[in-house]
Amino acid sequence: MGSLGWSRLQFGFTIAYHYLFPQLTMGLALILLVFKAIALRTGASEHHDLARFWARIFGINFVVGVVTGIPLEFQFGTNWARFSDHAGGVIGLTLAMEGMFAFFAESAFLGLFLFGEKKLGPRGHFASGFMVFAGSWLSGYFIIVTNAFMQHPLGYEVSDGRLVLSDIWTYLFNAWAFWEYAHTMSAAVITGAFVVASVAAYWALMGQHPTHARAALRVSVIVGLLACVTQLFPTGDQHGKLVAKYQPAALAAMEGKFDTSTHAELAVIGQPDVEHHRLENPIVVPHVLSFLAYGSFGASVRGLNDFPKDEWPDHIELLYFAYHVMVGLGTLLIAVMALSAFLLRRDRLLRTRWALWILMLAFPFPYIATTAGWMTAELGRQPWLIYGLFRTAAGTSPHVSAGSVTFSTIGYMGLYSLLSVLFFFLVGRELSRGPEPKAH
Repeated sequence: MGSLGWSRLQFGFTIAYHYLFPQLTMGLALILLVFKAIALRTGASEHHDLARFWARIFGINFVVGVVTGIPLEFQFGTNWARFSDHAGGVIGLTLAMEGMFAFFAESAFLGLFLFGEKKLGPRGHFASGFMVFAGSWLSGYFIIVTNAFMQHPLGYEVSDGRLVLSDIWTYLFNAWAFWEYAHTMSAAVITGAFVVASVAAYWALMGQHPTHARAALRVSVIVGLLACVTQLFPTGDQHGKLVAKYQPAALAAMEGKFDTSTHAELAVIGQPDVEHHRLENPIVVPHVLSFLAYGSFGASVRGLNDFPKDEWPDHIELLYFAYHVMVGLGTLLIAVMALSAFLLRRDRLLRTRWALWILMLAFPFPYIATTAGWMTAELGRQPWLIYGLFRTAAGTSPHVSAGSVTFSTIGYMGLYSLLSVLFFFLVGRELSRGPEPKAH
């Protein structure tokens, strides 16, 4: 594959593995705050217990997220030196802000939340939980701003062949960043809600911790349904319109669309045949793509044949299927949460075992959907590191050989396998202890 291919594989693998953990911490941060708010308002002991229980899971995820996030920062220097030299004057700002402000705030207040409840008192403990939430979500925003600049660069100018900031506010409040952030955070909340609901459904099925299972299911289903709706509209809708406006070649590849047309159909499924410029065995919904992309059923949607081949996303097949996996699973998650909310409203969820089984077994799907979503965003941006400005092939480190990157990639895979074993052991131990405080 060469140094470029291995560098892309290494970053893709390490960031996909890393993001398994922050998405849960960001989602749990909001749910923890809801548990604490209910406990503070009602004095219900089960909500206090649930906040403490999920805070321990949060802490484990946070630590593993930190450990797996550090190598990503180093790869900018080791594997992507020319990119860092070219764009570091812009993206370095938000990467530094994420580490210096948001990460340290989250870390400090997480310590207070985990170990300072008795000293802080109920309101102080809630305040520390709010700061964990704020730090976690602010950290996410700075990372998203960095990615949004790579997707739709604004607020820069070129000086001596390098990019430098010209307008910090345009850079920080890029419209792409806003909608990408809203879409990403609603996805994180969905992950957190499904994980909490899955554990609560297990308790209910096993007849364990009935009071805690009822409380956890109520909070997670309601929060999860709201996040699912937000994921679809307005965040998914607006983010998709930005892709249609600024990355039309990516939209065409995501839909397997090769020919420009008005009243463009939405491909529900099919197999893209890139060699022959067609979508095989398609099942389509007429006119819908034009409406979703541009707000008009008669709008013209450009196909890949309208663009030079050197501006096509590479791995079109993988991009197409990643996008459709994301959309398909997203639809399924909305249906599961809507059904669960319906049963909850009728006070039947805890008695409907098949629904509890669905909730318990559904927790991997948000992880798969978010991974597919990030693959869609990053594969769709290709062949650019910074869309329209700087190509991926120009961003590698010129003196790092393919063998060196291969060796370190294999090393990461081995280390992360061991880390996974440790993670599952620690989480499994906390799950076995349950949410109820031990009697002294």
